[in-house]
Amino acid sequence: MEQKNGSSFTGFILLGFSDRPQLELVLFVVLLIFYIFTLLGNTTIIALSYLDPRLHTPMYFFLSNLSFLDICYTTSIVPQFLVNLSGADKSISYGGCVVQMFISLGLGCTECLLLGVMAIDRYAAVCRPLHYTVIMHPRLCALMASASWIIGFADSLLQTVLIFLLPLCGRNKLEHFLCEIPPFLKLACVDTTMNVYAIFFTSIIILLTPVALIMFSYGLIVRVVLRIKSTAGQRKVFGTCGSHLTVVSLFFGTAMYVYYQPSSNNSQDQDKFMSLFYTVIIPMTNPLIYTLRNKDVKGAMEKVLWKH
Repeated sequence: MEQKNGSSFTGFILLGFSDRPQLELVLFVVLLIFYIFTLLGNTTIIALSYLDPRLHTPMYFFLSNLSFLDICYTTSIVPQFLVNLSGADKSISYGGCVVQMFISLGLGCTECLLLGVMAIDRYAAVCRPLHYTVIMHPRLCALMASASWIIGFADSLLQTVLIFLLPLCGRNKLEHFLCEIPPFLKLACVDTTMNVYAIFFTSIIILLTPVALIMFSYGLIVRVVLRIKSTAGQRKVFGTCGSHLTVVSLFFGTAMYVYYQPSSNNSQDQDKFMSLFYTVIIPMTNPLIYTLRNKDVKGAMEKVLWKH
């Protein structure tokens, strides 16, 4: 597949963990199990939010969006990775690589924005409880969720186009298990400074803006919580917000480590394992975090199971 002639260039080789064949079988089994649990857990959250009238609230509307997003995110990456792990063929077509990068990057950007929107919802619930239903009315919730999806995929479209315009001079071996921007920049045979600047600028908007919004929202929430004299009231608020904060810390912490760490400081294997963490493990743990820490979700699950 490694041709010098650009016109006969047909695809890419995802090297992944091919230098460690003894690890591939273990990864295949573990990823398959994680993928199944991701589908089951996130589908359960969506189903419960739809079936139980008590969960027809803005919080669970956004949580359903997050669960649907996680299902799509892992599905855009894991099946292809499992195919590559199961045989000697590590290739992915040119079109498949474009689609994978566009979808996975778009979903990743959307999750950043959606977690920021969820922080606004938590602020309104804790700091403005009497006006919560007026502030977070269904039309506004739908508008904020839609804006997250549109902006996320608009950014992904821009980044994907810029990346695939880079000349690769016949290079087609990606030191990764998915089509992602950092390994593509290493393939380019021209100066990629402008692409790095474009990524940095958009990441400030997509990554750091939600982080700043989350920190500001939770700063106000903490101030309100400290005024609550009841210990039970404080625990209730922290229980409600704790799940979101845990997901935010895991997702943004990993993403910042990957995208803001100087490339010279990261080994290739370290990049791959960190990517595995935020593409496979986090989407699987999200339903567990929200279920284990949330009495409403556990109550809805018991109600549905007992009913049937």
